[in-house]
Amino acid sequence: MPIPNLVRCRKGEKPGNLLDIGRHCGRVRLMGTQAERDRLEAEAWATETLGIRLSDPALLMMALTHKSARSATSYERLEFLGDRILGAVIAADLYQKYPKEPEGKLTRRFHTLVSGETCAAVARAHHVGSYVRMDAQARADGGVDSDNILGDVVEALIGALWLDQGWESAGQAVRRWWSGQSGQVGSAQKHPKSALQEWALARGRRTPVYELAGRSGAHHAPNFHVRLRVGDLPPVEAEGSSKQEAETRAAQAFLETHGGE
Repeated sequence: MPIPNLVRCRKGEKPGNLLDIGRHCGRVRLMGTQAERDRLEAEAWATETLGIRLSDPALLMMALTHKSARSATSYERLEFLGDRILGAVIAADLYQKYPKEPEGKLTRRFHTLVSGETCAAVARAHHVGSYVRMDAQARADGGVDSDNILGDVVEALIGALWLDQGWESAGQAVRRWWSGQSGQVGSAQKHPKSALQEWALARGRRTPVYELAGRSGAHHAPNFHVRLRVGDLPPVEAEGSSKQEAETRAAQAFLETHGGE
């Protein structure tokens, strides 16, 4: 749909389309509403950085909208969908790429690739935080750099692309965005909590106990403080943006501290 009076180029210059404005015009002046400017910038970024172009711009903007932006529908439903699509694509690719690996190793690779940390790393590599829409308070609280939020937005983008173009496009995008993450799973290492459980069992020690020692931060950007105990060994504490992340970090820290005992 044409949007009148949005751009003004130098005399004699005619951009082929709105996404080519930056290449054909010297100094661009956007004259529409803030929402229109945000949409145009998001579409240009999605095309040039993510390599996708949705036929329904509303899906793109929904995928980039945090629930704190109460004037628009948030990404939560798209994130629910994208999470499942990401899992299916990664699982299928691992099954085909490692035909001789047992289920246990495939599972460890899978959990690493679909983890919140990996999704957030993908988001940062593609500058997703610069285009997330949220209210001023959420932004001031560091929402644009939250692993939880960035990971959720990446999954929402996958969901939006699937709705707009189907499995093939969504799968291609996942493989392209995740191509830089393959090094993280080359050795298929055990998850720290699983490794700690096995460590304790092999030494006849008690089962690891994780205690939630505290929670701070805003509702949309929480910080969890976990204390980990294994028998009479000195406890270890760690923090994370989710309880699971804090427990994982605590398990890793415990192995680094007591793994030689």
